[in-house]
Amino acid sequence: MIRNTTSRFGLATRSIHWITALLVIGMLGFGTYIARMEVDMSNFHLFGWHKSVGILTLALVILRLGWHRASPPPGPMPSGPAWQDKLARVAHVALYLLLLAVPLTGWIASAATGIDVVVFDIWTLPRIAPVSEGWEDAFFLAHGVLTKLLAALVLLHVAGAFHRRDGTLRRMLRGRA
Repeated sequence: MIRNTTSRFGLATRSIHWITALLVIGMLGFGTYIARMEVDMSNFHLFGWHKSVGILTLALVILRLGWHRASPPPGPMPSGPAWQDKLARVAHVALYLLLLAVPLTGWIASAATGIDVVVFDIWTLPRIAPVSEGWEDAFFLAHGVLTKLLAALVLLHVAGAFHRRDGTLRRMLRGRA
């Protein structure tokens, strides 16, 4: 079943979740790797790939948010102390905010350099920031800080999924608990 029900995650939600998860985890590693590089013409293409996959991830997150409006996901499974359920809800909201903010700050920072953001060598994104060293520095700093927060939240999310043992992980893998 493609759509979500009140008790099951549909195939679309599960697919978008796991594709996004793989992209985010890969980008956290790849981004850390290229952030330590000195930029030159021999590795410039790696930054283009990072931007392209970041924009793809942003598009998937926006698609997922739209899909959740069209096909609301099942509610959380009550499983333990109320504070854990509240923490899980807060963590999910924070994850979505960071999944939007991290690629957006990267796009803004890149635009501020004056270098076009070209996605997979197919299309050029609009420049969403003025060419400005101040903007570039501020948004690359924000991108780095938010990325570290995202990494911490991803770890918390994964730990929570394994800790709960209430069927939530099974439901995201198979659609049902």
